[in-house]
Amino acid sequence: MNLRYQILALAILPLVFALLAVTALITWQSTRLVQSSIDTFERNMLAAKQSELLNLTNLALSAIDGIYRNAGPDDAAAKERVRTILTALDYGEDGYFFVYDYDGYNIVHPRQVFRPGQNWLDLVDPDGDRVIANLIEKGKQGGGLHQYKWEKPSSGATVDKLSFAVGLDKWRWMVGTGVYLDDVFRHTAAAKADLRANIGRTFMIVALVAVPAVCVVFATCMLLNLRQRRLADGKLKQLTQRIIDTQEEERSRLARELHDGISQNLVGVRYAIDLARRKVSSETGDALGAIERGAEALNGAIKEVRRLSHDLRPRVLDDLGLTPALEALCNHFTERTGIAASLESMAFKNLLTPAASTALYRVAQEALQNVERHAGATRVEISISKAGGRVQMTVADNGVGFGAGREGSPRVGGLGLRNMQERMAHFGGFLLVDTSPGGTTLRAVLPRSATLRQSRPVEATT
Repeated sequence: MNLRYQILALAILPLVFALLAVTALITWQSTRLVQSSIDTFERNMLAAKQSELLNLTNLALSAIDGIYRNAGPDDAAAKERVRTILTALDYGEDGYFFVYDYDGYNIVHPRQVFRPGQNWLDLVDPDGDRVIANLIEKGKQGGGLHQYKWEKPSSGATVDKLSFAVGLDKWRWMVGTGVYLDDVFRHTAAAKADLRANIGRTFMIVALVAVPAVCVVFATCMLLNLRQRRLADGKLKQLTQRIIDTQEEERSRLARELHDGISQNLVGVRYAIDLARRKVSSETGDALGAIERGAEALNGAIKEVRRLSHDLRPRVLDDLGLTPALEALCNHFTERTGIAASLESMAFKNLLTPAASTALYRVAQEALQNVERHAGATRVEISISKAGGRVQMTVADNGVGFGAGREGSPRVGGLGLRNMQERMAHFGGFLLVDTSPGGTTLRAVLPRSATLRQSRPVEATT
């Protein structure tokens, strides 16, 4: 991690950790406090429900006490009178009494009239609780509370219910009543919702204080970071351009030396051999053939030296401009490879800056080298145009495209393409590549800043 990111981390991370710790502490304390209040509220509500059930059960037992105490175990008339009283003892839409015998047969159920006379000992609720069996067991034990799920008459929904059951052992009956707990849980859920709302407000307050502070620190660090990066990028661009300029200067020097030195010497040798050949032309033997072969070899060397000189730095680019240089490049490319190359361009003499002309020429040169080595094309078209003050060069071939058909084919992002992209980026331009199995189109665009304002394009060349 470099110094900039270390400073950024040291400035922001402690603040973030402190904010998280404060927020966690506040949330924990608030949750404990509110949860304790909710638990106390729920316990009080359940205690009130239990007291209500005990009072209601005592009321029902008082209503039937005289009949039950004076009746025998098999007194059918007394049982019918008690059943009638308990059926009529209801309190509200959801408050009623129910009676089952110890064998599980229902005797009284004012809200579900299909139950009397049926055995419900094996009835279970959605949680698997054997409701009737457990209530009967509570009644046999002298009375007790039992919680289970049952259908609420007013809504038809299955909710939690708390019932108190007591036994009439002489008749082997279990008498019970219950209250539904959905209102208790509804109030509890409302309290929990208030808890979440309070926590949300706490987080909002912390965020309103913390986020601006973090943003200020982050923005300050980023500004410093961007400033340092901008300075570094500027120096890097200067270094890159200096390297490119040095390469161009070296190529120009080599081209001059090859053209003015080696090429002239080779021409002199060729003329000397021609003279020697003429002097011995009247003689017969192998001397004449050897001299002729030497002359041919020297002639080929001269062509190769001229080609290298042209590749390093074509003098026509400096003397006549970009369009003639590209024409010569296309002609040499076709002559050397047999691939048809055509140029459609406006005459750009004195339109582009020298550095911009060199950049476009090097892009075209690199593109043709890629076509020769990898594309497998039979035709290449180069076009240069100017629109909206921008100069655009397009190189299109009918080859196999990048990464298709031939081993070792160029890939997008290769060194050659990166060099071309860097040349365009130096002038604020860009390089676009569109490739497919039917061919590749390379488009290099230079901005207005790469043109000479006082210059205008002249005649069109094809």
